[in-house]
Amino acid sequence: MIPRTLFNSDHDTFRSTVRKFLENEVVPFHEEWEHTGQVPKEVWRKAGEQGFLCPMVSEQYGGLGTDFLYSVVVSEEVSRAALTGLGWGLHTEIVAPYIEHYGSEEQKQKYLPKMVAGEVIGAIAMSEPAAGSDLQGIKTTAVKDGDHYVLNGSKTFITNGQNADLVIVVAKTDPTRGAKGISLFLLEEGTPGFQKGKNLKKVGMKAQDTSELFFQDVRLPKEALLGQEGMGFVYLMQELPQERLGIAINGLAMAESALEHTIRYVKERRAFGKAIAEFQNTQFKLAELHTEIQVGRVYVDRCLELHLQGKLDVPTAAASKYYITDLQCRVIDECLQLHGGYGYMWEYPIARMFADARVQRIYGGTNEIMKQIISRAILAD
Repeated sequence: MIPRTLFNSDHDTFRSTVRKFLENEVVPFHEEWEHTGQVPKEVWRKAGEQGFLCPMVSEQYGGLGTDFLYSVVVSEEVSRAALTGLGWGLHTEIVAPYIEHYGSEEQKQKYLPKMVAGEVIGAIAMSEPAAGSDLQGIKTTAVKDGDHYVLNGSKTFITNGQNADLVIVVAKTDPTRGAKGISLFLLEEGTPGFQKGKNLKKVGMKAQDTSELFFQDVRLPKEALLGQEGMGFVYLMQELPQERLGIAINGLAMAESALEHTIRYVKERRAFGKAIAEFQNTQFKLAELHTEIQVGRVYVDRCLELHLQGKLDVPTAAASKYYITDLQCRVIDECLQLHGGYGYMWEYPIARMFADARVQRIYGGTNEIMKQIISRAILAD
């Protein structure tokens, strides 16, 4: 294995704490949550007490003020254990940074300490029934009316949608200006006219609450505007590299875990009088997967290094997202094949990973969109 030089002993200690918490507080109950389609809010509060939520948030807003690697540790351990019901990554690495980077002092003081504590769960509402990766195609509007904005429209596929206490809503404040007419708003649960739709049933990630959201004449005070009016698309583009790197981080951690599960399985499982691991085909497949994962690990850690230096650009992050999620799905598919019929049984971790992994190539911008981003960059050189 190639050593990971970015992480120090403090990160390793933190990793051990996270892993122990997940083993005690999440793993025993995750299957039950897959049936209910939702993770109890109490688990969020317990995670907040341990400092697992939003560790990068500044100390003045209740966080630990750590580097991004602490958040990476949490994401990797969650993905390694295939605990896909936990929407901590989106809450920590997407919603909180928007507020800390673009919010007013009043907004930061109001929301960030509660997000760190797990008392307020965050979501971001971008996708719509007719607009997924095409953010400029959104139809939700926020029309100014005196000291308020009137919000109308709907969103779908929203992670943390049922649990969310606070939603960043992407809306058009000026439909005539294209990308320059998009703004972001902070919307609290319980606001009149804001309704959560059904909890969507998915192929995988069954414990993750993913919902439709509806807005009918929702009156938002001007203080609910996040950042400047018309700057929403710019903010989204600035934050997407971290989101896409986060998807790659999760994908690689799950691929590594899938291979570890498979190595153990082929050593124990016997066919034709010997362990499956003794067959040349098994050995060659494992060698291929191990090598591909190691190549992916070097690339992801290099992207992490660039991100810590503030140098991770949009096409490089897009490449990490597309390459690693494709790799993740390929690795897990091969691992399932090595499990044989048992790999298709839901009680085996590899079956859950197979179902959970597929969406990684879709959300955060489809992999086809990632290739467009990369091609534009290389053709412009």
